[in-house]
Amino acid sequence: MKSLLGAFLAILGCCMATTAQQPAVSTPTAVTPSTISAGQAEAVRDDNAFAIDLYHRLGAQPGNLFFSPASISTAFAMAYAGARGETASEMARVLHYTLPPEQLHPAMGALAAAMNGPHAGYELHSANALWAQKDLSLLPDYLQLTQTDYAAGLRRADFRHAPEPARLAINDWVAQQTNNKIVSLLAPGTVKPDTRLILTNAIYFKGAWEAAFETSATRAQDFHLTAAQSVPAPFMHRTGGYRYYQGDAFQALELPYQGGDLAMLILLPNKIDGLPALEDDLTPATIDLCLKQLQFAMRVNLSLPRFTVTQQFELSQTLAAMGMPRAFGNEADFSGMAGQPDIRISAAIHKAFVDVNETGTEAAAATAIGFRATAVRIAPPPIPFTADHPFLFLIYDKKSESILFLGRVADPASGEKAVL
Repeated sequence: MKSLLGAFLAILGCCMATTAQQPAVSTPTAVTPSTISAGQAEAVRDDNAFAIDLYHRLGAQPGNLFFSPASISTAFAMAYAGARGETASEMARVLHYTLPPEQLHPAMGALAAAMNGPHAGYELHSANALWAQKDLSLLPDYLQLTQTDYAAGLRRADFRHAPEPARLAINDWVAQQTNNKIVSLLAPGTVKPDTRLILTNAIYFKGAWEAAFETSATRAQDFHLTAAQSVPAPFMHRTGGYRYYQGDAFQALELPYQGGDLAMLILLPNKIDGLPALEDDLTPATIDLCLKQLQFAMRVNLSLPRFTVTQQFELSQTLAAMGMPRAFGNEADFSGMAGQPDIRISAAIHKAFVDVNETGTEAAAATAIGFRATAVRIAPPPIPFTADHPFLFLIYDKKSESILFLGRVADPASGEKAVL
């Protein structure tokens, strides 16, 4: 093995904030008909299938969980573009790529371009870059594909003689792309003299709730870790209209962001100890069923803990165990990158951050006035949605149904930095 390919995935989750006054009444957010192509729709289905597979692997460890499957898949798609032979076949199976490469990469690129388009009411963007050893010759076809489909510019570095300055430059790029929410992604010693190429992807999202919580309504209450153990946590409260679904073993609630394009979906087990069973049954079809069954409920009493989660993973062993070991071993074939097979992926580092809070105080009137929509008739009793025990959540694009971020809250107090 003469050289290594270091594939580092730099991902930021979401930081919620609000600056605009909220509407007085929360109403269902209209979803415009999807304009994505058949190829893009298939790429989304494949990415979501990979998201659930990876969730099951990462979720084997206890505690909170948060990652960006869309970003991981995008970064590995750039690596897949240079894979050949059985290496490419293994990657396609694990990442659930069903489109042929000549259709996959334009579809993935179009979805990424949509992230970087103009957005009303929220920030969402994705960035890619190739960091290559200054004397490494990359194939023109590979450079053209990554530039055309992934807008991944080529940046030269001297890993051989100056790995530490290269590491700092990459960390600075990641911090810049993520509004300084992801800093020091690559630890000292991560970039080595035999590193030859690093692929980076960063996603940043910041959005305000369509109807924010009133901060004065936030108060401490018990979050039940198990049926026998609880911890105090700050809970946000709001009564208003939400799209809602009651399943046999769980409730689902959609919290839309301003602009109407993105939303958070919360899956709350009916039982305090019900999350493991819900996770066991979690499939792409489960998510699809929830999204299709959501119906607008005029009055929902929502109690949601405020939480912050920062996590970092080294994914090479996980992905190898999922069925793509060749990409990380001496038999790797990435000859589509540099014309030679003697490079392999040495590391796959993923870091994600999420902060869920009230997102402003302007919504005080929205909470109070929301009852007026049914003033002319007898109001139905409000639906309780009390997320006071472990739950699953995801942030998704409502037009494409692409899962951008996925995780669970097992203990909101473990990552809570703010005080009441």
